[in-house]
Amino acid sequence: MDFLQLAEQRYTTKKYDPTKKIPEDRIQDLKEILRLSPSSINSQPWQFIFVSDEALKRKLAEQSFFNDQKVKDASHLVVFTVINDLKKFEEQIERHLQPGSVGYYKQFLKPLDEDVIQSWLSHQVYLSLGFFLGACASMGIDSTPMEGIEKEGYDSVLQLDGYTSLFAVAIGYRDSEDPNQPALKQKSRLDLDAVVQSI
Repeated sequence: MDFLQLAEQRYTTKKYDPTKKIPEDRIQDLKEILRLSPSSINSQPWQFIFVSDEALKRKLAEQSFFNDQKVKDASHLVVFTVINDLKKFEEQIERHLQPGSVGYYKQFLKPLDEDVIQSWLSHQVYLSLGFFLGACASMGIDSTPMEGIEKEGYDSVLQLDGYTSLFAVAIGYRDSEDPNQPALKQKSRLDLDAVVQSI
């Protein structure tokens, strides 16, 4: 299946089959794919937490507003976090990045206000989200990206240190009666001419 077909068939899953679990080899592939995600200057300001423990999923479900049932029923929950300790981030890039990339950060980003830098770091994590959703679709794994989470609650449950939760993605296999699947509900997007221009 080519990528256009995957894009046509991928959708945000609303109802999961809790009896179906993603095989461990597929989970390992997804972890490696996330590790290979692109980011500006190869900054990699993230950690990705794969949660399959049912008790921990229930605790996170309590911090997930209307997404609670998806979190409970999905095979795994993947929490996307961003580094929030700039000193730690700068130490990391000094160790791992090429001098030119470190120089770019020091010249163009470091002089900015801390909240602007933090916003830039968060944008890098969102790049990995698109990469991840495409990977899931290519493997026949259903997904639900969720910004509807209580971030501080997630941080507390996961005991994060130096990182903070941005969003989560439930992954697994759809319930056959999920009303949001394209076979039952036509996908709704703006017309091509409304969103793409050729100059």
